[in-house]
This record gives sequence, structure tokens and C-alpha cells, in this order.
Amino acid sequence: MADYYEILGVARNATAADVRKAYARIAKDRHPDRFGDPAEKERAQEFFKDATAAFNTLSNPRAREDYDAELARPKATTPEAQAAAAFTEAQEVLKRGDLGGAIERLRQAVYLQPEDSTYRLTLGRVLTKHPQTAREGIQVLEEITRRDPRNFAAHFDLALAFQAQGLALRARKEAEAAALIDPSNAALQTLLATLRPPPEEDRPGGLGGFLRRKP
Repeated sequence: MADYYEILGVARNATAADVRKAYARIAKDRHPDRFGDPAEKERAQEFFKDATAAFNTLSNPRAREDYDAELARPKATTPEAQAAAAFTEAQEVLKRGDLGGAIERLRQAVYLQPEDSTYRLTLGRVLTKHPQTAREGIQVLEEITRRDPRNFAAHFDLALAFQAQGLALRARKEAEAAALIDPSNAALQTLLATLRPPPEEDRPGGLGGFLRRKP
């Protein structure tokens, strides 16, 4: 994790005015346009990109608060610990409604610990909540059910995802698979009630409809 204070050359207790002055100085002295040599210009571009990220973070009170908290957090040293830290961060940003940030951290956790079903399940669940990633989320959850057919949560989340996509038959199939694992689950029973087709006599064109028609 880059040290934004070090990049800007300011103290940890620098004021917003200090941050602006430091960035203005860097923009004046180390802007890429000031360098003619291609190699120096490329290095300047990389540094200026980091300096801009540092300024955007430290000049925003909310972003700076989050950054300081992350900077103070003990750094994980093993893949297991790094994955756990990423998963914890994902849950924190998810509480703030940041689906994109949560997905990014969950991807990291899955990358570091690909066999951890909790990380993979949570990633699939969150992916299904975003319209642009819903299909990928369904694929993640389907892969879990293929690997572990007795995974109640994966079947249940798939049913919810299919229902949200308007795929009632596929949603009911997954809900019924979940019912074979935990038939007494209250949330599942509620879901099944919304997915069950109406009785034959109440369906359009059914016997009940025929009998209710006027001669």
C-alpha cells in the first residue's frame, strides 16, 4: 500500500491546506510536461499519477479517514491472512453500499484462497446484486453447486438470483434443490411460496376458469 503522506511529502497530521500546497508544488516542479527525455518523462508520469491519487485521497475527509484506518491496520503477511483481511474489508465497504469496492476485495480474497467456499459464495452473492455482474454471479454460484451439491446457501442464492432475472422455472428448481437439504428453513419456505405455480383450477384456461365462465 502506497504511503500517500510520503509521496506528497507531508506529515500525518497535515491540514487540507498543507496537502493542497504540496500537490501544487509537485504539479509545478515534477509535472511530466517538464521533461523532454522519454525515460524521465515516463518516470514523471508514474510519480504524478501516484501524487494525484494521494491528493484525491488526502484532500477528501471521508477518503482520508478510510485511508488512515487502513494504513494503521496491521499488515497481513500470509495469503490466508491477506484473504481474511480482504474479506473483512469487503464486508465493511458493503455496509456502506459500495458494491464495486466489495466485489474488488472479494475477488482478491478468492484469488488468494480459491478453495475457500465462504469467500467464493459471498463473491457470487454480491455479484448477483449488481446488474452488470449478475450473470457472472450466477456462474460463480452454479460452480459452487457443481462442486458441492449439498451447499444450501448456493442453491438458495441461485434461486433468488434467477427470480430477480425473471427466470421463475430455474429459480424454483434451485429452491427445490435447497429444500432437499434444509426443508424447514423459513426463508426458503417463503421463497417457495412465491415461486409455486397456481393450482391447476386457478390457472388461465384451467378447469376452474372454464367452470367460472358465463354460459
